Amino acid sequence: MEYVNLGKSDLKVSRICMGCMGFGNAATGQHSWTVDEETSKSIIKRGLELGINFYDTAIAYQAGTSEEYLGKSIREYAKRDEVVIATKFLPRSQEEIANGISGKEHVLSSLDASLSHLGMDYVDLYIYHMWDWNTPVEDYLAGMAEGVKAGKIRQIGIANCFAWQLAEANAIAKENGWPEFVSVQNHYNLIMREEEREMNVFADERNIALTPYSALAAGRLSKRLGETSKRLEQDAYAKLKYDASADKDAMVIARVCEIADAHSVSMTEVSLAWLLTKVASPIVGATKLSHVEGAVKAVNLKLSSEEIKALEEFYEPHFLSGVMAQNTPAARTIEQVWIKNGKYRK
Repeated sequence: MEYVNLGKSDLKVSRICMGCMGFGNAATGQHSWTVDEETSKSIIKRGLELGINFYDTAIAYQAGTSEEYLGKSIREYAKRDEVVIATKFLPRSQEEIANGISGKEHVLSSLDASLSHLGMDYVDLYIYHMWDWNTPVEDYLAGMAEGVKAGKIRQIGIANCFAWQLAEANAIAKENGWPEFVSVQNHYNLIMREEEREMNVFADERNIALTPYSALAAGRLSKRLGETSKRLEQDAYAKLKYDASADKDAMVIARVCEIADAHSVSMTEVSLAWLLTKVASPIVGATKLSHVEGAVKAVNLKLSSEEIKALEEFYEPHFLSGVMAQNTPAARTIEQVWIKNGKYRK
């Protein structure tokens, strides 16, 4: 395993981050395809054995049970100070807004709930899960700053935002003497490369770490054309077509397959090896031991410049989908899908 600093922070993270959205109680959570506690623990244990020290979860994942499973695993298999734990808070709900709960109050309440689920005194990275058009960003920044001051947060990150939003937020934080975002977690992979327009350039200039989600496009980039999975069949987000350029997506996937065959490695390794040339630590979900083992192998696969060019050859611009498609002023009048479906226990 290789390790890097998370942006300009002092957090040293593995080049692969284990995404924990696939862990949690499927009976009470948002997704039907997640794995149970014992399976989750076995996968996390294997990740630790292979050198992964970076784990990403969220309060919205399976009504808080993803956080619970992760916390139990870390207590059983690792030393707390040897791992980097990231979790996220959702925007305020319409109910909270109606009840006058401020953004700062919401952050601190969510943080305490996540720490309770995790069974931890602090998180290493606390992430603003998605842009909230109903709440001034300074309210959330003030809450996160208080969490840092209290020793409950080491560093802060942001997800599902545009470069201008990240720039504005960090300017506000700097002006007020608050912690700035050191990482950004957006949707980025071989068949969704819109981050390259602005975010990648801005983050590189400001030494902000890129930790993208959907690194394998919900499994599309790890499977030969025509192959499927339980998640692709049952997850509403995973079913989303990237847009009308699906034919070009298929050409990219076929190219991944060609290069994987040439190296006698998996498609997972090729897809992640490409992404590792662009970002600090991609977030890779795992619901089987083979998933985490394949992801770790990608760190050792070095693609040539010709192979990288070949993988990028067929890309066409895509419309934004999922959470980023709802990052518009219209979000002020609709309930974001993660908030609607991601209820959690405080």
